[in-house]
Amino acid sequence: FFKRFQVKRRRRREGKTDYRARVRMVRQDKNKFNTRKYRLIVRFTNSQVICQVAYATIIGDHMVAHANSKELEKYGITVGLKNYAAAYATGLLCARRALKKFGLDETIKGKEEIDGEEYHVEDEENEQRPFKAILDVGLQTTCVGARLWGALKGAVDGGLHVPHSIKNFPGYKPAEEKGAEAEYDAEAHKARIFGEHVKEYMEMLQEEDPTKYEAHFSKYIENDIDAEKLEDMYTEAHEKIREDPEFTPKDRKEITHQRKGNKINSSDGTEHSRSVKLTLKQRRAKVQAKIAAAQAKMMADD
Repeated sequence: FFKRFQVKRRRRREGKTDYRARVRMVRQDKNKFNTRKYRLIVRFTNSQVICQVAYATIIGDHMVAHANSKELEKYGITVGLKNYAAAYATGLLCARRALKKFGLDETIKGKEEIDGEEYHVEDEENEQRPFKAILDVGLQTTCVGARLWGALKGAVDGGLHVPHSIKNFPGYKPAEEKGAEAEYDAEAHKARIFGEHVKEYMEMLQEEDPTKYEAHFSKYIENDIDAEKLEDMYTEAHEKIREDPEFTPKDRKEITHQRKGNKINSSDGTEHSRSVKLTLKQRRAKVQAKIAAAQAKMMADD
Protein backbone atom coordinates (compact mmCIF):
# COMPACT_ATOMS: atom_id res chain seq x y z
CA PHE A 1 0.00 0.00 0.00
CA PHE A 2 1.15 3.52 -0.76
CA LYS A 3 -0.92 6.69 -0.53
CA ARG A 4 -0.29 7.91 -4.08
CA PHE A 5 -1.82 4.83 -5.67
CA GLN A 6 -4.35 5.77 -8.37
CA VAL A 7 -6.92 3.27 -9.57
CA LYS A 8 -7.36 2.73 -13.30
CA ARG A 9 -10.42 4.00 -15.13
CA ARG A 10 -13.57 1.98 -14.55
CA ARG A 11 -13.83 0.55 -18.08
CA ARG A 12 -10.13 -0.41 -17.93
CA ARG A 13 -10.72 -2.24 -14.65
CA GLU A 14 -13.66 -4.05 -16.27
CA GLY A 15 -11.48 -4.93 -19.27
CA LYS A 16 -13.84 -3.22 -21.72
CA THR A 17 -11.86 -0.29 -23.17
CA ASP A 18 -8.34 -0.02 -24.55
CA TYR A 19 -7.70 3.64 -23.67
CA ARG A 20 -4.36 3.72 -25.47
CA ALA A 21 -6.14 2.90 -28.73
CA ARG A 22 -9.15 5.10 -27.92
CA VAL A 23 -7.03 8.23 -27.36
CA ARG A 24 -5.44 7.79 -30.80
CA MET A 25 -8.84 7.41 -32.47
CA VAL A 26 -10.53 10.27 -30.63
CA ARG A 27 -7.73 12.88 -30.50
CA GLN A 28 -8.27 15.80 -32.89
CA ASP A 29 -5.75 18.46 -33.98
CA LYS A 30 -6.19 21.87 -32.35
CA ASN A 31 -6.16 23.66 -35.68
CA LYS A 32 -9.27 21.72 -36.71
CA PHE A 33 -11.31 23.59 -34.08
CA ASN A 34 -13.34 20.80 -32.52
CA THR A 35 -14.29 19.19 -35.84
CA ARG A 36 -16.09 15.92 -35.19
CA LYS A 37 -14.04 12.79 -35.71
CA TYR A 38 -16.37 9.91 -36.57
CA ARG A 39 -15.74 6.25 -35.73
CA LEU A 40 -17.31 3.12 -37.18
CA ILE A 41 -17.74 0.94 -34.09
CA VAL A 42 -18.10 -2.83 -34.65
CA ARG A 43 -18.90 -5.21 -31.79
CA PHE A 44 -20.03 -8.85 -31.56
CA THR A 45 -22.13 -10.40 -28.80
CA ASN A 46 -23.13 -14.06 -28.39
CA SER A 47 -26.20 -13.52 -30.56
CA GLN A 48 -25.77 -10.44 -32.77
CA VAL A 49 -23.56 -7.92 -34.58
CA ILE A 50 -23.66 -4.25 -33.55
CA CYS A 51 -22.47 -1.40 -35.81
CA GLN A 52 -22.50 2.26 -34.82
CA VAL A 53 -21.25 5.55 -36.22
CA ALA A 54 -20.30 7.85 -33.33
CA TYR A 55 -18.15 10.83 -32.38
CA ALA A 56 -16.57 11.66 -29.02
CA THR A 57 -17.20 14.69 -26.82
CA ILE A 58 -16.08 15.58 -23.28
CA ILE A 59 -19.49 14.44 -21.99
CA GLY A 60 -19.26 11.10 -23.81
CA ASP A 61 -19.81 9.49 -27.21
CA HIS A 62 -22.75 10.66 -29.34
CA MET A 63 -24.36 8.15 -31.72
CA VAL A 64 -25.09 9.25 -35.27
CA ALA A 65 -26.36 5.92 -36.61
CA HIS A 66 -26.88 2.48 -35.12
CA ALA A 67 -27.73 -0.92 -36.59
CA ASN A 68 -27.72 -4.43 -35.18
CA SER A 69 -28.22 -7.74 -36.91
CA LYS A 70 -31.55 -8.43 -35.15
CA GLU A 71 -33.02 -5.70 -37.38
CA LEU A 72 -32.12 -7.83 -40.42
CA GLU A 73 -35.28 -9.89 -39.78
CA LYS A 74 -37.17 -6.95 -41.31
CA TYR A 75 -35.14 -7.46 -44.52
CA GLY A 76 -35.58 -11.23 -44.68
CA ILE A 77 -32.49 -12.50 -42.80
CA THR A 78 -34.07 -14.39 -39.91
CA VAL A 79 -31.22 -16.79 -39.01
CA GLY A 80 -27.44 -16.73 -38.67
CA LEU A 81 -27.35 -13.25 -37.15
CA LYS A 82 -23.68 -13.19 -36.14
CA ASN A 83 -21.81 -14.79 -39.07
CA TYR A 84 -19.73 -13.03 -41.74
CA ALA A 85 -22.67 -12.51 -44.10
CA ALA A 86 -24.79 -10.97 -41.30
CA ALA A 87 -21.87 -8.69 -40.35
CA TYR A 88 -21.67 -7.45 -43.96
CA ALA A 89 -25.41 -6.75 -44.10
CA THR A 90 -25.31 -4.93 -40.74
CA GLY A 91 -22.38 -2.76 -41.86
CA LEU A 92 -24.25 -1.94 -45.08
CA LEU A 93 -27.40 -1.00 -43.12
CA CYS A 94 -25.44 1.23 -40.73
CA ALA A 95 -23.67 3.01 -43.61
CA ARG A 96 -26.89 3.70 -45.53
CA ARG A 97 -28.55 5.02 -42.33
CA ALA A 98 -25.64 7.34 -41.55
CA LEU A 99 -25.60 8.75 -45.10
CA LYS A 100 -29.38 9.21 -45.08
CA LYS A 101 -29.16 11.15 -41.81
CA PHE A 102 -26.75 13.62 -43.42
CA GLY A 103 -28.71 13.75 -46.70
CA LEU A 104 -25.96 12.02 -48.69
CA ASP A 105 -27.78 8.81 -49.58
CA GLU A 106 -28.78 10.07 -53.06
CA THR A 107 -25.35 11.59 -53.84
CA ILE A 108 -23.24 8.67 -52.58
CA LYS A 109 -24.58 5.28 -53.68
CA GLY A 110 -21.53 3.19 -52.81
CA LYS A 111 -20.87 -0.09 -54.61
CA GLU A 112 -24.17 -1.56 -55.77
CA GLU A 113 -22.70 -4.66 -57.46
CA ILE A 114 -21.32 -6.91 -54.72
CA ASP A 115 -18.36 -8.80 -56.18
CA GLY A 116 -15.81 -8.72 -53.32
CA GLU A 117 -13.42 -6.46 -55.27
CA GLU A 118 -11.47 -3.70 -53.53
CA TYR A 119 -13.52 -0.48 -53.40
CA HIS A 120 -12.82 3.00 -52.06
CA VAL A 121 -15.56 5.61 -52.34
CA GLU A 122 -12.99 8.43 -52.14
CA ASP A 123 -11.59 7.33 -55.54
CA GLU A 124 -14.87 8.16 -57.28
CA GLU A 125 -15.45 11.59 -58.80
CA ASN A 126 -18.20 13.22 -56.74
CA GLU A 127 -18.98 16.86 -56.06
CA GLN A 128 -19.62 15.91 -52.43
CA ARG A 129 -16.70 14.72 -50.30
CA PRO A 130 -17.33 11.26 -48.81
CA PHE A 131 -18.29 10.73 -45.17
CA LYS A 132 -15.15 9.56 -43.36
CA ALA A 133 -15.11 7.28 -40.30
CA ILE A 134 -12.28 5.40 -38.57
CA LEU A 135 -12.76 1.71 -37.76
CA ASP A 136 -13.06 1.02 -34.01
CA VAL A 137 -12.67 -2.69 -33.24
CA GLY A 138 -12.30 -2.43 -29.44
CA LEU A 139 -10.49 -5.42 -27.93
CA GLN A 140 -11.15 -7.85 -30.80
CA THR A 141 -8.32 -9.70 -32.51
CA THR A 142 -7.85 -8.31 -36.02
CA CYS A 143 -6.77 -11.55 -37.69
CA VAL A 144 -7.19 -12.29 -41.40
CA GLY A 145 -10.77 -13.21 -42.33
CA ALA A 146 -12.35 -12.16 -39.02
CA ARG A 147 -16.05 -11.27 -39.03
CA LEU A 148 -15.40 -7.63 -38.20
CA TRP A 149 -13.89 -7.19 -41.69
CA GLY A 150 -17.29 -8.22 -43.06
CA ALA A 151 -18.90 -5.28 -41.24
CA LEU A 152 -16.14 -2.98 -42.55
CA LYS A 153 -16.65 -4.20 -46.13
CA GLY A 154 -20.42 -3.70 -45.81
CA ALA A 155 -19.95 -0.12 -44.57
CA VAL A 156 -17.43 0.65 -47.36
CA ASP A 157 -19.69 -0.80 -50.06
CA GLY A 158 -22.53 1.21 -48.49
CA GLY A 159 -20.67 4.46 -49.22
CA LEU A 160 -18.63 5.29 -46.11
CA HIS A 161 -14.98 6.30 -46.46
CA VAL A 162 -13.24 4.01 -43.96
CA PRO A 163 -9.44 3.91 -44.49
CA HIS A 164 -8.41 0.27 -44.93
CA SER A 165 -6.48 -2.22 -47.05
CA ILE A 166 -7.40 -5.65 -48.39
CA LYS A 167 -4.70 -7.43 -46.35
CA ASN A 168 -7.15 -8.76 -43.76
CA PHE A 169 -10.00 -9.74 -46.09
CA PRO A 170 -10.79 -13.42 -46.79
CA GLY A 171 -9.08 -14.47 -50.00
CA TYR A 172 -5.89 -12.44 -49.43
CA LYS A 173 -2.56 -14.28 -49.65
CA PRO A 174 0.66 -12.44 -48.80
CA ALA A 175 3.70 -12.79 -51.07
CA GLU A 176 5.57 -16.02 -50.38
CA GLU A 177 8.93 -14.68 -51.56
CA LYS A 178 10.57 -11.31 -51.29
CA GLY A 179 9.76 -9.17 -54.33
CA ALA A 180 6.76 -11.30 -55.34
CA GLU A 181 3.26 -9.85 -55.51
CA ALA A 182 0.51 -10.66 -53.02
CA GLU A 183 -2.72 -12.27 -54.27
CA TYR A 184 -6.29 -11.28 -53.55
CA ASP A 185 -9.10 -13.62 -54.54
CA ALA A 186 -12.22 -11.41 -54.72
CA GLU A 187 -14.42 -14.44 -55.49
CA ALA A 188 -13.46 -16.04 -52.15
CA HIS A 189 -14.48 -12.83 -50.37
CA LYS A 190 -17.75 -12.65 -52.32
CA ALA A 191 -18.48 -16.26 -51.30
CA ARG A 192 -18.12 -15.27 -47.62
CA ILE A 193 -20.40 -12.24 -48.07
CA PHE A 194 -23.16 -14.50 -49.46
CA GLY A 195 -22.67 -17.24 -46.84
CA GLU A 196 -21.08 -19.80 -49.15
CA HIS A 197 -19.09 -21.27 -46.22
CA VAL A 198 -22.33 -21.85 -44.27
CA LYS A 199 -23.93 -23.42 -47.34
CA GLU A 200 -21.03 -25.89 -47.76
CA TYR A 201 -21.15 -26.85 -44.09
CA MET A 202 -24.91 -27.39 -44.26
CA GLU A 203 -24.60 -29.66 -47.29
CA MET A 204 -21.73 -31.63 -45.70
CA LEU A 205 -23.64 -32.17 -42.44
CA GLN A 206 -26.84 -33.07 -44.27
CA GLU A 207 -25.04 -35.90 -46.06
CA GLU A 208 -22.76 -37.18 -43.30
CA ASP A 209 -24.72 -36.59 -40.08
CA PRO A 210 -28.43 -35.69 -40.52
CA THR A 211 -29.06 -35.80 -36.73
CA LYS A 212 -26.35 -33.20 -36.07
CA TYR A 213 -27.64 -31.14 -39.02
CA GLU A 214 -31.12 -31.01 -37.49
CA ALA A 215 -29.65 -29.94 -34.13
CA HIS A 216 -27.23 -27.31 -35.50
CA PHE A 217 -29.55 -25.81 -38.09
CA SER A 218 -32.88 -26.17 -36.27
CA LYS A 219 -33.71 -22.46 -36.73
CA TYR A 220 -32.95 -22.71 -40.46
CA ILE A 221 -35.28 -25.73 -40.77
CA GLU A 222 -37.95 -23.93 -38.71
CA ASN A 223 -37.81 -20.94 -41.10
CA ASP A 224 -37.77 -23.22 -44.17
CA ILE A 225 -34.26 -22.14 -45.25
CA ASP A 226 -32.02 -24.74 -46.86
CA ALA A 227 -28.53 -24.45 -48.36
CA GLU A 228 -29.85 -23.47 -51.81
CA LYS A 229 -31.87 -20.50 -50.51
CA LEU A 230 -29.03 -18.76 -48.63
CA GLU A 231 -27.58 -16.72 -51.51
CA ASP A 232 -31.02 -15.48 -52.63
CA MET A 233 -31.86 -14.52 -49.04
CA TYR A 234 -28.76 -12.31 -48.72
CA THR A 235 -29.14 -10.82 -52.23
CA GLU A 236 -32.74 -9.77 -51.54
CA ALA A 237 -31.76 -8.37 -48.13
CA HIS A 238 -29.02 -6.16 -49.65
CA GLU A 239 -31.51 -4.73 -52.15
CA LYS A 240 -34.13 -4.06 -49.46
CA ILE A 241 -31.56 -2.36 -47.22
CA ARG A 242 -30.65 0.06 -50.02
CA GLU A 243 -34.32 0.76 -50.74
CA ASP A 244 -35.31 1.51 -47.14
CA PRO A 245 -32.62 1.68 -44.43
CA GLU A 246 -34.84 3.64 -42.01
CA PHE A 247 -35.29 2.35 -38.46
CA THR A 248 -38.91 1.68 -37.49
CA PRO A 249 -39.43 1.48 -33.72
CA LYS A 250 -41.80 -1.16 -32.35
CA ASP A 251 -45.21 -0.10 -31.08
CA ARG A 252 -45.27 0.36 -27.34
CA LYS A 253 -47.50 -1.94 -25.34
CA GLU A 254 -49.87 0.14 -23.23
CA ILE A 255 -49.67 -2.04 -20.11
CA THR A 256 -50.50 -0.63 -16.68
CA HIS A 257 -49.46 -2.14 -13.32
CA GLN A 258 -51.17 -2.11 -9.92
CA ARG A 259 -49.44 -3.09 -6.67
CA LYS A 260 -51.12 -4.79 -3.72
CA GLY A 261 -48.46 -5.51 -1.10
CA ASN A 262 -45.89 -7.74 -2.75
CA LYS A 263 -48.20 -8.68 -5.66
CA ILE A 264 -48.24 -6.70 -8.92
CA ASN A 265 -51.19 -7.17 -11.28
CA SER A 266 -50.69 -6.12 -14.93
CA SER A 267 -53.42 -5.08 -17.37
CA ASP A 268 -52.47 -7.94 -19.71
CA GLY A 269 -53.53 -10.47 -17.04
CA THR A 270 -50.10 -11.44 -15.71
CA GLU A 271 -49.09 -11.42 -12.04
CA HIS A 272 -45.66 -10.79 -10.55
CA SER A 273 -44.27 -11.02 -7.03
CA ARG A 274 -42.00 -8.10 -6.12
CA SER A 275 -41.06 -7.33 -2.50
CA VAL A 276 -41.61 -3.76 -1.34
CA LYS A 277 -38.39 -1.82 -0.76
CA LEU A 278 -37.93 -1.09 2.94
CA THR A 279 -36.56 2.14 4.38
CA LEU A 280 -33.40 2.21 6.53
CA LYS A 281 -35.48 2.48 9.73
CA GLN A 282 -37.65 -0.48 8.70
CA ARG A 283 -34.58 -2.59 7.87
CA ARG A 284 -32.96 -1.80 11.23
CA ALA A 285 -36.22 -2.58 13.06
CA LYS A 286 -36.41 -5.90 11.19
CA VAL A 287 -32.86 -6.80 12.30
CA GLN A 288 -33.62 -5.84 15.92
CA ALA A 289 -36.76 -7.97 15.83
CA LYS A 290 -34.73 -10.97 14.60
CA ILE A 291 -32.10 -10.44 17.31
CA ALA A 292 -34.83 -10.15 19.99
CA ALA A 293 -36.52 -13.34 18.70
CA ALA A 294 -33.20 -15.24 18.76
CA GLN A 295 -32.43 -14.03 22.29
CA ALA A 296 -35.92 -15.00 23.50
CA LYS A 297 -35.47 -18.47 22.03
CA MET A 298 -32.07 -18.89 23.76
CA MET A 299 -33.57 -17.80 27.11
CA ALA A 300 -36.43 -20.25 26.70
CA ASP A 301 -33.98 -23.12 26.01
CA ASP A 302 -32.00 -22.28 29.19
